Amino acid sequence: MSRGMIIAIVVLVILVAALVALYFVGRRMERQQAEQQAQVEATKQPVTMLVIDKKRLKLKDSGLPEQVISQTPWYAKRSKVPIVRAKVGPQYINFICDEKYFDLIPVKKQVKAMVSGIYIAEVRGLRGSLQPAEPVKKSWFRRQVDKLQEKVGAKPVK
Repeated sequence: MSRGMIIAIVVLVILVAALVALYFVGRRMERQQAEQQAQVEATKQPVTMLVIDKKRLKLKDSGLPEQVISQTPWYAKRSKVPIVRAKVGPQYINFICDEKYFDLIPVKKQVKAMVSGIYIAEVRGLRGSLQPAEPVKKSWFRRQVDKLQEKVGAKPVK
């Protein structure tokens, strides 16, 4: 066998091993996520809150309890999380919000939320439905890039 053929076989074996490892790690993480979601569903309770502020902040800058920050894995500490500061009864509390509800939450309004600890799992409007925020106007450069991507076929035509 030639030297190039041996290198190709070694690279192929390494790629197959990496794919198999990723498959099993992915299944394990999927199982853990399902267990965590079941725990959130079991412990969530309705709360009426007045939303003061909402931001995407790094975990260490979020104002969450030190116990929460210390239990977070090292690779997640630098990522930004959606934080909602709200008044629940007489207390001001910082919550971590689910990503799909973060854009729906209105600021300086009351909402009815399903909360599990400090995690907002679901949000409904107190008076009527919640409207998503208006999309930000695109810059001239962004519009030009979008046009070019549609022409090339990278994005679907609207």
